[in-house]
Amino acid sequence: MITTDFLDQLNRFHLVVKKRVTSNYVGPRRSIAAGRGLTFKEHRLYAPGDDIRLIDWRVFARTDDLHVKTFEEERNLTVHLVIDASASMGFGKPISKFDYASMIGVGFAYLSMRENEKFQFSTFNEKLDIFQSRRGMSQLASMVYHLNNTKTQGTSKFMDAMLQYKKVIGTRSLLVLVSDFLVDINEIIGGLYTLGDHEIKIIQVLDPIEKELKYHGDFKLIDSETQGKLRTFISPRLRVEYQEMLDRHVARLEETCNALGMHFYQITTDTPIFDAFYRVLE
Repeated sequence: MITTDFLDQLNRFHLVVKKRVTSNYVGPRRSIAAGRGLTFKEHRLYAPGDDIRLIDWRVFARTDDLHVKTFEEERNLTVHLVIDASASMGFGKPISKFDYASMIGVGFAYLSMRENEKFQFSTFNEKLDIFQSRRGMSQLASMVYHLNNTKTQGTSKFMDAMLQYKKVIGTRSLLVLVSDFLVDINEIIGGLYTLGDHEIKIIQVLDPIEKELKYHGDFKLIDSETQGKLRTFISPRLRVEYQEMLDRHVARLEETCNALGMHFYQITTDTPIFDAFYRVLE
């Protein structure tokens, strides 16, 4: 649940972030560069090596001197925030994985808003819910309302969601994708490969129980997405086997992110939320 107290803390956090975060994060991405852009800046004399397509022949006709046009390029990013709302994300106490993921998403949205960036947010499970990208407090309020009223349910159709979402990403963007990523690794890899060349942060949120499985004895386990049931005895050997399987799964996920130039982070819900922000923003 996103509260007003959390938003107040974000306001204070933003002041600290302004001192620590460099231009590799969102913010006014206006730079002065020679070449084709959106806004004409000025003329200057032609120099060997300049692109001849930028020569202004009308100026040459008047002056007999070669001048080239320079432009001011705008590099504002749209920030895309995509949060897994499948049933497995409802796991965890005192805070669920979905609530934790929502705070991460709202945190990025807030920082984007304070830098006057447009941001777009979405949730997915068996279907993808997409909200139009906008700037400002009304967009943030819509996001908070949606997340606070979202019930985690259904299975995670990760590949389908990424195939759909790719269609709404326009120019080069910052994409923050938050999930537990506890689905078939081949589906995850296929989904990540569809996203293209953007700045992408992959944040895996796990409950400490999932991370370490510190239990012993007889248990009846229920799959939150399929409702399948399994009676098992959790022994030291089973915990070792579980840890090895989880480690292999996460290793393949991280290897895929590295190969695609994406930034991967694994965070457990017992991590203070602003410590998580610092880590992801470094």
